[in-house]
Amino acid sequence: MSPDTGHWVCRRCGWRLGDAFDADLPRPVVAVVYYLRFGARVKIGTSERPRQRLAAIRHDELLAFERGGRSLEQQRHREFAALREGGEWFTLLSPLTEHIETVRAAASDPWLAYDRWLGDAYRRASS
Repeated sequence: MSPDTGHWVCRRCGWRLGDAFDADLPRPVVAVVYYLRFGARVKIGTSERPRQRLAAIRHDELLAFERGGRSLEQQRHREFAALREGGEWFTLLSPLTEHIETVRAAASDPWLAYDRWLGDAYRRASS
């Protein structure tokens, strides 16, 4: 709680808890590479609107987000090509499991990481 305002304030961005973004600000673009598990397979894809995209894909679990767009997604597809089953689907084996664990170590909850990246983008846009 901020002693100056009496409100809960984010230490990172300085915004008060519950404050809405300025509706006049354009929605920032935060591209992510996502790793979705469905059974023993993983889909490596990318989206600038992951909530909508993941809602449209059948999956068991969101394993991780990495900040990045199409070029990072393509790099990951090349990196794990030996595990490719078809399209953007890969067998969930090492070294892919190790990579996902490394990404998760940086941010164990993908949605919290995404919210942080989005908040950072809004803060830069409002500066």
